[in-house]
Amino acid sequence: MKRTAKELDEFVQVWLEEHRRNRNCDLREGKDDHDFMDVLLSLVEKGEEFDGHDADITIKATCLALILAGTDTTTGTMTWTLSLLLNHREILNKVIHELDTKIGSKKMVEVSDLKKLEYLQCIIKETLRLYPVGPLSMPHESIEDCTVGGYHVSTGTRLLTNISKLQRDPSLYSDPLEFRPERFLTTHKNIDIKGQHFELIPFGAGRRMCPGLSFSLQIMQLTLASLLHGFDIVTLDGRPVDMLEHIGLTNIKASPLQVILTPRLSPHIYDEI
Repeated sequence: MKRTAKELDEFVQVWLEEHRRNRNCDLREGKDDHDFMDVLLSLVEKGEEFDGHDADITIKATCLALILAGTDTTTGTMTWTLSLLLNHREILNKVIHELDTKIGSKKMVEVSDLKKLEYLQCIIKETLRLYPVGPLSMPHESIEDCTVGGYHVSTGTRLLTNISKLQRDPSLYSDPLEFRPERFLTTHKNIDIKGQHFELIPFGAGRRMCPGLSFSLQIMQLTLASLLHGFDIVTLDGRPVDMLEHIGLTNIKASPLQVILTPRLSPHIYDEI
């Protein structure tokens, strides 16, 4: 663990030094193109303090937390999505047909194509409904006395939202335990995943919801679309995928997903990757 932490720190240190060099050049050339690390560096330049902590360590830790959190949660969701699709071949065939129709076989999937892939978006939403990344969300603390669901909650109480239970509520979803992406094209078409409808809040809701929502959704959609468009996917032994869950703060499969990938496009298409 210490070795991994050291390697990650060295990686982000190189990134930090590169940003400092680029910022100096950008300032001289009048450029104004900043990312998250640039914003943190600008705070240091303005004299902002980080509660007495070393500025470089704080910047590196903050950026690394975002990277690791986004990577781990996205990977987990992709694993569940592929597992569900492999256990529901009719749904897998339907989304592949959408990709073949909307994208074709002469190019790779691009970010600009995602808005055309409605069924694929529904698959991601249905996966996040059944297997939210954080089944109990993140703990929130009440800053004043309040009443929640008829229960008195004192100041300083930590609250957890059972998202997994909420999103499998039979009063909100028919056949709540079934994998049915079509529900988001029909009965739940207007349900938004960005915290506006409490029937579906895998990223939380309100001011303290997941800050990486838009980025995560785009990455998941692009990854899934690229994988299904570019490869035929089957399990090693042709048997159904084990859907046993690992109990923890995040929702991951108890066992790794092992598949065989076979290219389904012309060889020269993959040269674009």
